[in-house]
Amino acid sequence: MRSPLFKPRPLSGWVLAALLAAPSAQALDLLQTWEQACQHDPQMQVVAATRSSVQAFEDQAKALWRPVLMGSATVGGMSADTSTQGAQFSMGGSPMSGNFATSANAATSTRWSLQAKQPLYSPERQAQQAQLHTAAGVAELRADLAQQQFMLLTVQRYFNLLLAERQQQVLKSQHAAVRRSLTEVQDRFALGDLPVTDTHEATARAAGLQAQLLAADNEVHMARSVLADSTRLSADALKLQAPKTETPASAVPSLEQVLAQVQQANTGVMLKKAQHDVARQELQKHARSGGVTLDLVASVGRDRLSGEGDFGTSSNKQSQQMLGLSLNVPLYTGGWRSAKLQEALSAQAQAAAEADMALQQAQQQARSVWLALQTGPSRLSAMQAAWKASTARLDATRLGRQVGDRTTLELLQAENDAAQSELAWLRAQTDLLSTRMQLDALTGSLSVQSLQTLNAQLQP
Repeated sequence: MRSPLFKPRPLSGWVLAALLAAPSAQALDLLQTWEQACQHDPQMQVVAATRSSVQAFEDQAKALWRPVLMGSATVGGMSADTSTQGAQFSMGGSPMSGNFATSANAATSTRWSLQAKQPLYSPERQAQQAQLHTAAGVAELRADLAQQQFMLLTVQRYFNLLLAERQQQVLKSQHAAVRRSLTEVQDRFALGDLPVTDTHEATARAAGLQAQLLAADNEVHMARSVLADSTRLSADALKLQAPKTETPASAVPSLEQVLAQVQQANTGVMLKKAQHDVARQELQKHARSGGVTLDLVASVGRDRLSGEGDFGTSSNKQSQQMLGLSLNVPLYTGGWRSAKLQEALSAQAQAAAEADMALQQAQQQARSVWLALQTGPSRLSAMQAAWKASTARLDATRLGRQVGDRTTLELLQAENDAAQSELAWLRAQTDLLSTRMQLDALTGSLSVQSLQTLNAQLQP
């Protein structure tokens, strides 16, 4: 049996108590979030249940070629009459001919038997055993794939809340700045220093930001609820860590290495290949010789009938013992076996096509992720430079607004551009970190170690 890809480490008691009792004392990092989600999220219960079925499939495969012992017992009321004509009897002298009859009315019938059977040859049973071994691997791959997807989902939930909170903070700051500008514009308009259009522009921008802020509040509430439900932590304990300002670039293998690793180790591709093996083994079950069986059988039993009959008290006992071989060869099944064979052929062709399609899609995703990692650091640097430039532009526009070289609309637009560039930079940071996790998942190397590497790139 393959060992699980992930072995989550449970939080110690004092760490959990610190998170629940004093959440503001320490930020919640990604590792702690993952450990809490592993303990409390129903998705991990699904993963554990899927993984627990692996041993059951292995046990079934081993049991297929073991001997089977069956016992049966019957008791009931029975009537029996026999009549024999032309029978011969010998009692020490010359044989005598005559008739022979027995009778039992309202008699008691008892019967018991034991039968043991040891399979010796069965192509269908061999294929079924191979299917069960493969089914164990399929169950484990399903669990691994579900756990990989859950780890990526947990990271996404963490960053979704981080981005939603940062957007809320930026919008609050921007809304406060616009409110100050609106007050200033209204005062200057009252003094006759500004036209009425400036007040309309500031009022419209303040109302628009108020609507955006309400929507941002809803996003924060939903993102916090989703993460809190997954980790069973209180909403106040969800103090998240943002990415570091300077994130070191991690080494990325060549595209050829990535595509080769996807072909060999991608969990989804391996799952489709295993399902193709199951379909191929199903084809062997319904081959022409698949129904032939040879078994070693042994049986012992006894029948007893006792009661009153037409000739008085009646009693009959019969014992059987047998040891031998049993050969079964299907000669004609009405077309059922050929139809099942055709069904298996179609299923095998479908499974082969699905395996090829899964590999193609995984390699396409890996190529896209690899390109994103190649250009990610440069893109991140450009967005950081854009944010700094927008901030400098905002400062210059404020100064220009004070001396009359810039209009209110230009100031409001500069504030909006600076806020959006800051959010875009943070989103690009989280996207780059998540993309590295996606590459590990596509190449079959996603593990807690991947999460530790990502966690080290967050601010303590």
